[in-house]
Amino acid sequence: MTTTAPEKDTAGLLVRAPGPRELHPVRTRRRRRALELSLAVAVPLALVLLWQLAAAQEWIDARVYPAPSTILADGWDRAAEGELWPDVWATLKRVLAGYAIGTVSGYLLGLLMGSVALVRAALEPLLDALYVVPKLALLPVFLNMFGLGEGPQVALVAATVFFFVWISTMAAVVAVPAGHRDAGQVFGASSWQMFRHVLLPASLPAVLVGARIAAGVAVLVIVASEQIAATNGLGHLIFDARALFQNDVMFVGIVCVAVLGVLFSELVRLAGRLLTPWAPRDRGRGQS
Repeated sequence: MTTTAPEKDTAGLLVRAPGPRELHPVRTRRRRRALELSLAVAVPLALVLLWQLAAAQEWIDARVYPAPSTILADGWDRAAEGELWPDVWATLKRVLAGYAIGTVSGYLLGLLMGSVALVRAALEPLLDALYVVPKLALLPVFLNMFGLGEGPQVALVAATVFFFVWISTMAAVVAVPAGHRDAGQVFGASSWQMFRHVLLPASLPAVLVGARIAAGVAVLVIVASEQIAATNGLGHLIFDARALFQNDVMFVGIVCVAVLGVLFSELVRLAGRLLTPWAPRDRGRGQS
């Protein structure tokens, strides 16, 4: 963005002349959005084209790293024949079920611990200890608890999401300025009114940031879990294809995981914007 050099007035003071941002704010924001969108599309596209060129020129072994055109053709064929969708649906339903359980439980407990100091003192050390345990290490425990099937997968996602949402919620509630609480008490707000008009609006933006991070982590965890203890799903597809040296199928699964993760994270981001229109956006769109 061009800037205007300062000008010197008759009194000897430096005065900055208005630039394009001040003179044409709408046009400047549109140009900035167009630039950001172009970069967001151009960088991945350039990498894909470079990959295609490397495979075509045999700079890389196409048997190990198939060309993007090969991956796309194989994915299209599997989708058209109905072989891909059962695995996509299996992964998606596990993620959605575990995410819902983990988000609700994490938010409620985080809200309670953030509001009541004694509950926070009693439970925080225990939960901190459990938080640092790698969640995949809990998979055998869940297998013993729920047996084979959907239960262990959903429980693993729920446990992972729970800690992200719990930490962000508790920290957000604790960080609500004391002046906000005092103002509510001065106006005689009840417990529900204090929550509805003070704690919820002040803490929700930070809570939703934690929920968006948890959305991406949930996809990572379920794919790793499916590679260990599942008979279907994208994780199982990737692991099984690698064992059979079907690298094109393996990359189809990886691409599906990437798309699923991006769509899920963006959906949570969109929900956050709709629920918290007063909060600043977490991206620099439209900003200088």
